[in-house]
Amino acid sequence: MINSVKTADDTPFTTEQFAKMGGGQVAYVKSMRSEDAQRAFPQVEGILPGMQLFALLAADGSPLMLTDSKDAAIANAWEQQLRTVSVH
Repeated sequence: MINSVKTADDTPFTTEQFAKMGGGQVAYVKSMRSEDAQRAFPQVEGILPGMQLFALLAADGSPLMLTDSKDAAIANAWEQQLRTVSVH
């Protein structure tokens, strides 16, 4: 929950502060159905419905890569010198 994390002066992080965290160094892998992937990656055509896919997303949620393999998404992050983090 966003409001459970505090800044150094004990005020809650804003949504904008969270979006800027990781500034080009941190990414996360998100599992998603192909229907959701189509919305996140509108430039990708021909995705079959019902597929399990993995998106590599920048810390601010910007889509970087879409694949059918979690390992491929993580490997791509490493190639781009991005540190992957878990998001729950």
